[in-house]
Amino acid sequence: MTPQNSFAKVGGYSALLAGYSSARPSIVSSLDPQRYNISPHCYTPRQDAFSLLRDPVTGDLPWPGVVFGIAIVGGWPAASCGYLKLLPMFLMVFPGMISRVLYPDEVGCVVPEVCKEVCGTELGCSNIAYPKLVMSVMPNGLRGLMLAVMLAALMSSLASIFNSSSTLFTMDIWTRIRPQASEGELIIVGRVWVLCIVAISICWIPFVQAAQSGQLFDYIQSISCYLAPPIASIFLLAVFVKRVNETGAFWGLMGGLAMGLCRMVLEFWFGTGTCIFPSNCPFLVRGIHYLYFAVILFVCTSLLVLLVSFCSEPIDDQHLHRLVFSLRHSKEEREDLDWEQEERGRRARREAEERKREKSRSDPVAEEEIKSGICGLIGWFCGGGSSSRAPKQEVPEASEQLPDISEKVILSYCHIMENSLKAPY
Repeated sequence: MTPQNSFAKVGGYSALLAGYSSARPSIVSSLDPQRYNISPHCYTPRQDAFSLLRDPVTGDLPWPGVVFGIAIVGGWPAASCGYLKLLPMFLMVFPGMISRVLYPDEVGCVVPEVCKEVCGTELGCSNIAYPKLVMSVMPNGLRGLMLAVMLAALMSSLASIFNSSSTLFTMDIWTRIRPQASEGELIIVGRVWVLCIVAISICWIPFVQAAQSGQLFDYIQSISCYLAPPIASIFLLAVFVKRVNETGAFWGLMGGLAMGLCRMVLEFWFGTGTCIFPSNCPFLVRGIHYLYFAVILFVCTSLLVLLVSFCSEPIDDQHLHRLVFSLRHSKEEREDLDWEQEERGRRARREAEERKREKSRSDPVAEEEIKSGICGLIGWFCGGGSSSRAPKQEVPEASEQLPDISEKVILSYCHIMENSLKAPY
């Protein structure tokens, strides 16, 4: 509904083409000439704004980076979306450009003092383009509905991120540190980890506002270019190169993550600057576009993964059937690599439960006195439950080999014939 109303408000696609090039703010002169000056190219819309393939040197999104960099960053997670990835062009990009045409003084402000009054930051107000359009174009009833949809989408994204990070930490990291951890302990650790992630996210907000000249889209793309290429490299190599093993994947991730973090730390330390206040960051940050850096990081990670993998022992084919491209048609049975580790974890949990049960049987009164009121409150808050809960009965494990209940056809046929002969006629 928002794209339709915005196109109707601006006068159609032809009016958008004609009006975007002249969408300039009315206040363009510096309010503090001794501190900064404003160049015309800081508030004039780009001439290649409607071009997807832009200049490889002077373009804000150079075409080699768009073709190869974005393909590396967004190709592997977006493989399941297909043509749905075309919708953001009409749902977000065009409405943002229409908002620049309709409200050039707010969305396209260039004077830092004016931007501070409009959106609370001196770097620019391009991030308010879509909310400004929703609040101004949508009718009263649909305006509230649209805001509710945006908040629900934000809450859903945050919930999925927190849940995924908590699961990764508890199941992949904490279980290696404490294989004997019970389900209640894993629940508590997962919830505490979510609280840590929330605290880190709140502390990270100022960095988001200051990064990439205050443009949220560029910030998201740049962070993805610093962190996603190693994952994409290992994902593709693990599927198409059978020789890649765990050692190569691990050191490839560590090396790629180190390279990406070095670039990100330098960018946050020196700042990317703005058109009015340029940055004095080194050439590795200022001269290499983040999309080009994604391609470089992908190539370096791939070379490191292959080098370490070929210098270490390969994985046997019995663990790779139907997991790699060359063995996709294999009919042989596959054995899991981590079954020994899972068995050790189950054995450690059983031993811990047995020790806890024996300790509670030997001195149950002292066991109850150890638990203080604060520990009980923490357990209740984190979902650990009460400590006085009765111990669970040990459930016997099912045997690996099920009994054979098949019936021999010859004996069954003989029984049928014997019963038919004895039957009276």
